[in-house]
Amino acid sequence: MADTNARTPEQVRRDIEAERERLADAVDDLRSEMDVNAKLRGKLPLAAAAALGAGFVISGGIGATMRLVMRRNQEGRTKARFGPFSFVDRD
Repeated sequence: MADTNARTPEQVRRDIEAERERLADAVDDLRSEMDVNAKLRGKLPLAAAAALGAGFVISGGIGATMRLVMRRNQEGRTKARFGPFSFVDRD
């Protein structure tokens, strides 16, 4: 049964070494493809700006900014005030 394989032990060793090198190259390729930091490093300012904008919109920043910018002059007399709230008589 052992004579059916015509390869010598030296050939088997060379084949194993070649397979090890191919596997090492494949692992290196996979590691470089999975390195998210290297991919995002060039796009970091864009990603940070997008995250900041999304956080601003989600937190209601547009409405708050518009209320601040477009604030109308308050008319009437203040009857009572409790912290930031006030009751205004608009006669």
